[in-house]
Amino acid sequence: MLSSQAIQIRNMFSAIAHRYDLLNHLLSFNIDRLWRQQAVAKLASMVETRNGLCLDLCCGTGDLALTMSRRGVGRIIACDFSHPMLQLCRQKISEQNQNDRIRIIEADGLRLPFRSQIFDAVAIAFGLRNLESVTSGLTEMARVLKPGGALIVLEFSKPTNALFDRIFQFYFFRILPQIGNLLSRHRNAYNYLPQSVRRFPDQMGLAKALTLCGFDKVSYVNLSAGIAAIHSGKKR
Repeated sequence: MLSSQAIQIRNMFSAIAHRYDLLNHLLSFNIDRLWRQQAVAKLASMVETRNGLCLDLCCGTGDLALTMSRRGVGRIIACDFSHPMLQLCRQKISEQNQNDRIRIIEADGLRLPFRSQIFDAVAIAFGLRNLESVTSGLTEMARVLKPGGALIVLEFSKPTNALFDRIFQFYFFRILPQIGNLLSRHRNAYNYLPQSVRRFPDQMGLAKALTLCGFDKVSYVNLSAGIAAIHSGKKR
């Protein structure tokens, strides 16, 4: 049973699904594509087999799953709790002839319908901060991972340069919400985005959370001066 907060977030993402890809690429100046490619490259360097089972959690419209599939990191299950997002994901998978490599499942990231220790790798891009609990989400990811399985988290983070941080904060909190809300035709969705990033742990905070939730060899690499970061770890 989803909580009222989770239902509200699901409804919001479902409402903006039709403009989600456009706004992701537009508002990030298309750099989100490069970030996903870098995250998948890191994942590919961590997995021990190209025939393993990988989970793209909070997959949205499927950009990360498709990047994983093209890279050949394994068989992929793409999972999200927004049905409209998954409809778009399914359409893109079909258009790119990836139906034989990617399976779609609609489910809540905090209550995954998988047995324990089934996946060789789990990846999540820009979804962890939308879960009701970061630690509960990471614990659930650890549950479904095999011992030694790889985890990749691509998420917004804390810019490392003070001047750049001030410029970024002005854009992220003043300009982006106005453009996003106008183009998505949703009154609050792109006000939620910067607020969710503000509440999310910084690089060191998230690294600590991964360690506490059952991961070893935890590290991170900053992207675009810390606007985003790739965190990685292996399940104990």
